[in-house]
Amino acid sequence: MSYSTVERGCRNTLEYRAFFSGPNGKMLSPFHDIPLFANAEKTEYNMVVEIPRWSNAKMEINKEEALNPIKQDVKKGKLRFVKNIFPHHGYIWNYGAFPQTWEDPNKTYEETGTKGDADPLDVCEIGHKIHKLGDVIRVKMLGTMLLIDEGETDWKMLAIDVTDPLAPSLNDIEDVEKHMPGFLKATYEWFKFYKVPDGKPENNFAWEGRAKNKAFAVDVVNECHNQWQALIGNTVDNGGIACETTTVAGSPYLIEPEKAQEICQNAATPGAAEAIDAEVDKWYYVIKQ
Repeated sequence: MSYSTVERGCRNTLEYRAFFSGPNGKMLSPFHDIPLFANAEKTEYNMVVEIPRWSNAKMEINKEEALNPIKQDVKKGKLRFVKNIFPHHGYIWNYGAFPQTWEDPNKTYEETGTKGDADPLDVCEIGHKIHKLGDVIRVKMLGTMLLIDEGETDWKMLAIDVTDPLAPSLNDIEDVEKHMPGFLKATYEWFKFYKVPDGKPENNFAWEGRAKNKAFAVDVVNECHNQWQALIGNTVDNGGIACETTTVAGSPYLIEPEKAQEICQNAATPGAAEAIDAEVDKWYYVIKQ
């Protein structure tokens, strides 16, 4: 299926939103309405690209607003941009989320004693293409790392676009090191240090930052898909998450297409992007032990 974005507001402003529509033009939620599985065998997944590789703006699916448009994260009233930690510029993968997944904040992961972060599963797509914000791409699973982010379970799924030239050679986590030497280490270091220039401590990992294999990662995705099903079925506390859906039959959150269209139309008027402060391109240097 093909999806497109409908931009409202101006990029690089607090009002910017990227809404989603399906092939029939019907507005939908990238969190709840795009299927997780991209094929009948459930071996490929749909990934929603929130942040293109090499960019700095911390864009994310907005859990709190109806239809969950992508917006830029905000801290203390200011738009968030990740710092460039030498030798990287911005995000080193296409970064996004698996739709129809949710890390239940009331579930504790036994190995770490941490609870879910109440977000869709994060995905790092490691292929060579630079995808656009709002792209929905088919990926295959390779493995996962478990970041402990401010005391919460924060899975980082590792996947590759099925159309990437390297995709036939990458089928499990050990293939990444074989064909992309140093990339897993770079991923670990990026997540470990990316908050340090903002005055925060280094992030911690389970298993000393080692990545788990494809089979382990698939189990995590399936579990988080089950947790999402409880969320969209209203059998668990939604914790303030906006669960409006235009496609999930039987959900108490199902809304009419006309209502979804109205939500998008009532957002800010589109316009030209605002300039980004040159400070965003500054490089930071972190001593890595």
